[in-house]
Amino acid sequence: MLKFKAVTLLCILFCASSFNLQAADAPAVAPASAAPAATVAPAAPASIAPAPAAPTPPEILVQGGLLGAISSSIDNVQGQLDLNNDLVDSWRLRAGRAADEIDNLVNQRSSRSNVSIAGDFLMLSAVWIGVFAILFLLGRLIASRLNRHRVLIERYRVQALLNYVAPYTLPAVISLPLTLYVSHFMSASVGRALALCFAYATSSGIVSTSVLLCVIVMFNAGHKRAAVRIIRQYSPRPLFLIGFLAALSDALTSPQISRQLGSNVTSSIAVFTGLFASVVFCMLVIKLRRPVAHLICDRSLSGRLHQPALQESLKIFSGLWYLPILLMILVSAIHLIGAGEDSQKALRCALLTTVLLIATVFLSTVFQHLFKPADAAAERGGHVYKERLLSLCHAVLRIALAVVFIEVLGRIWGFSLFEFAQRNTVGRVISDSLSSIGLILLVTWLLWVVLDTAIQEALKPPLNKRSARQPSTRIKTILPMLRNAIKIILVVICSITTMANLGINVAPLLAGAGVVGLAIGFGSQQLVQDVITGLFIIIEDTISIGDWVVLDSGHSGTVESLTIRTLRLRDGKGFVHSVPFGQIKAVTNQSRQFAYAFFAIQFTYDSDIDSATALIREAGGSISDDLLLKGNLQGPLEVFGLDRMDLNGVVLTAQFRTVSGGQYGVSRAFNERLKKLVDKTPDVRFAQTFPQVVMSPHAEANADEPPVPPKPTVTNSDGSESPAGV
Repeated sequence: MLKFKAVTLLCILFCASSFNLQAADAPAVAPASAAPAATVAPAAPASIAPAPAAPTPPEILVQGGLLGAISSSIDNVQGQLDLNNDLVDSWRLRAGRAADEIDNLVNQRSSRSNVSIAGDFLMLSAVWIGVFAILFLLGRLIASRLNRHRVLIERYRVQALLNYVAPYTLPAVISLPLTLYVSHFMSASVGRALALCFAYATSSGIVSTSVLLCVIVMFNAGHKRAAVRIIRQYSPRPLFLIGFLAALSDALTSPQISRQLGSNVTSSIAVFTGLFASVVFCMLVIKLRRPVAHLICDRSLSGRLHQPALQESLKIFSGLWYLPILLMILVSAIHLIGAGEDSQKALRCALLTTVLLIATVFLSTVFQHLFKPADAAAERGGHVYKERLLSLCHAVLRIALAVVFIEVLGRIWGFSLFEFAQRNTVGRVISDSLSSIGLILLVTWLLWVVLDTAIQEALKPPLNKRSARQPSTRIKTILPMLRNAIKIILVVICSITTMANLGINVAPLLAGAGVVGLAIGFGSQQLVQDVITGLFIIIEDTISIGDWVVLDSGHSGTVESLTIRTLRLRDGKGFVHSVPFGQIKAVTNQSRQFAYAFFAIQFTYDSDIDSATALIREAGGSISDDLLLKGNLQGPLEVFGLDRMDLNGVVLTAQFRTVSGGQYGVSRAFNERLKKLVDKTPDVRFAQTFPQVVMSPHAEANADEPPVPPKPTVTNSDGSESPAGV
């Protein structure tokens, strides 16, 4: 809405500034060389054939797209532009005549002295001031007494009305006719005319101010009191000044005053007072736009709930109420500067512009309600494409509405964009270029809306995790990269085609981009290898974000991100490793689909195998019954039995099938519980990692016999030993 209002204001100011301002009440001054040329030129003889008509200028050929067309149009306008100096000449002539009238007014001989003329002014002014002062005091006294009455003691708005009407409105209305009645007994003079002008202007300013404040006071209720207080605080003096200056300007242009002071003097002063009043009015409107908007749109809660359409319309009008007023002020200022020619036409155009502005804003609001997006639940129900396309249609309709508004506004003020585009070569080139650019942007926008919506919907998690399938890690990895690639491609294509339609030669740009791409391809073969390898790794779904992988280079960890060139891992210690795809030859992915928590438990030879197997099953059953751990399981415990025997003992094996990454927690919990169960069972013991002494039954029978002494040995010359006696 803010953008639309800004565009509207710019269009209004542009159309208003395109008019030729001309003077009204002063005659136009012809150039000095025009009259002699008209009198000296002889009449053409009848026998002489008329001169041939000037040849029609050839149609301008425009090259260079939109920028070339704009450049050609600017040159054409500059070549044909002829400044109209009638306005400046008329004001110069008016100023000269006003100076002569003032000189005649000062130097003219009169039967009355200047003192008597000044006395007339002072006498009439004193009459008006005296009558107004007496009536003001009387009205103030009456208002104060009435406000203390029990009927009006709680009626604040009635009290405020009495405080404005009794001391101000009625005295100003009564004092002016009494002053006019007294002036009939005085002879006509400049002093009398000036006194009547100021009395009329002052009375008008007071009456207009009090009447407007009475209207404002009627809204002093509920939440509107703050706005009314602000308006009553800041508006009295500007309103009085506006009414005073407007009435003074009107009085100076009356025939009676013009005959006394001079038509050029009074008209010049009237123009300047009117302009000053317009400036003050404009500043007051801008300063009070928010309080007045609050008065317009603030309604009771029941009214807002039962009449939402009316509330929306009032809200729109409260945000735009000052624009037609500023437009009228602008038209009146132009009318004053141009001395009032074609005032009816300018006023009619201003009124039509106001109606057009209100109708356009109303249609924009209707479109906004028609294409209002649905709630989040509806969007999740499969209507996301419909909502995005409706949003696109809404934007296109608003653009079309803006174009129609500009065209109708131009026709109101005497200019048509479509006629300019059809009848002028430059206009045709500009319209064709703008149409092509608009079509390119629309198609690009439509493609991006469809593709981006599809990608976002594929990445969006479902509402019900049990009934819907979660997006895979492969989708989460590939689709963001694909979205960025699509965005870059669409932006590049749209930029190149737009520059081509603007008239920019894109061939050197494309050639330069091709050369740069070729140089990069030859100069960075390793980069190309990394990119291609990474592309195939991502397409083949070898690695995804969140997987725990082990690379042949020795790096291992969780995949945090995948770029177009590198793989980023975070290991168990929290360190981050960035590995280029070109250095990856083999990948071990430990996070795909499922895993196994494998157990190989070694017991001593003297342990009971059946008891050990029962303990393993009991520990597995406790894991399956655990609420926190059974979510990681994909099946019951599988006990494979006695797997092997070695020097340290016997080995029993078993396993759980778990989700990816869940095998570590299951293994730790199983080992802990099995250890506690084995500690409580006397006939089952874990095997040790050192050799054990095993006693045979024969060795136990000969345990009481003395040990056999060792045989004597002899050390040889080479350092070896041999039995003695050999």
